[in-house]
Amino acid sequence: MIRTVVTGIGMVTPAGVGTEPSWAAICAGRPVAAADPGLGDSPVGISCRVPDFDPVARLGAGPAHRLDRVSQFALTAVREAVAQAGLDHRGWDGTRVGLVLGIGGWGATTLETQHHRLLEQGQAKVSPYFLPMALPTGPVAPIAIEFGVHGPTHVVCTACASGTSAIGQARQLIATGACDVVLAGGCEASLTPLISTGFARMKALSRRTDDPAGASRPFDADRDGFVLGEGAAVLVLESAGFARSRGARPLAGVAGYGATNDAYHAAAPEPTGAMAAAAIRRALADAGASAHEVDHVNAHGTGTRLNDVTEARAIRAALGSGPSVTSVKGVTGHPLGAAGAIEAACTVLSIRDGLVPPTANLRRLDPEIDLDVVAGTARPQRIGLALSQSLGFAGHNAVLAFTSP
Repeated sequence: MIRTVVTGIGMVTPAGVGTEPSWAAICAGRPVAAADPGLGDSPVGISCRVPDFDPVARLGAGPAHRLDRVSQFALTAVREAVAQAGLDHRGWDGTRVGLVLGIGGWGATTLETQHHRLLEQGQAKVSPYFLPMALPTGPVAPIAIEFGVHGPTHVVCTACASGTSAIGQARQLIATGACDVVLAGGCEASLTPLISTGFARMKALSRRTDDPAGASRPFDADRDGFVLGEGAAVLVLESAGFARSRGARPLAGVAGYGATNDAYHAAAPEPTGAMAAAAIRRALADAGASAHEVDHVNAHGTGTRLNDVTEARAIRAALGSGPSVTSVKGVTGHPLGAAGAIEAACTVLSIRDGLVPPTANLRRLDPEIDLDVVAGTARPQRIGLALSQSLGFAGHNAVLAFTSP
């Protein structure tokens, strides 16, 4: 099997536009949730929006008007990741380059806007770009066109595990020799009245609307739900040999991937965490590593009553209490299909910098969570092997294993 490495990262998150601004805010543990007028009269009017994102300034007038917000995020992240990797797409063999993106849903902003336009103004006012903008495949075309990606291109949907699943599948394209380079990650832009209301009706969202900054509190004894977020993150994956041939310096290795399904409930996790633990074990087996070698876990950590306890049981069962554990959702909220990719990027950055970000808003650890959860301030730690874990609706469990380069 061909070794896979990460050579570039691009991030657009509620913590900032760009990898370094996002990482700095996440490591500082600065929550960004705030009141969101864009959610209309949704029962929960707070969110974690990407700040100061001007699509015209970043992408130009054409992409800004023809692309849904989710595609704008994805394209921005790809541009940064490719530049950071030191790749020039004008000189690469596009047939050896792939693209795998995870998305939890669709171009929700476009879907809701165009539906209202149909109802209020009639068929003639529906944009001819409606379907290319709104379909889950929407982010793929502009990226493939701009970067000349002629290899395999896939959109992956495993709910909130989508970004993790996408990177795992992209690694397989490298490992089997199908591609030399794959752009892989996740994207989501679903901060709309309908989506917010849907999650509120499921009682999944925090109701701390009087304290938005303190609402997202993973692993905390007083947690009451997550805060909706948005964003994108993309990793440039390369075969180690290809990266070496062009003199690239890897940030980390992608050593393993494991995935399972609870086959239990449409939304709730299976309470014992048995299949989530199995996904961890599969990722370690794929990496040829053992549990005691794991230094750090970047957890899904949504801040819901059910997820955090179930995930803690899974980590404890598969790894014991040794690894440091964190969740970045105290800062970013829950970016749904982009979450796993953002957290995978943070895991790589933890390896790069020897630093584990704190779990923001963790004031009193739930006594049922018997793990070494990092809180308060970022923790310096030398990391040789780290896991990034995602748990999605419909029982999706996905885990990536990253190693120091």
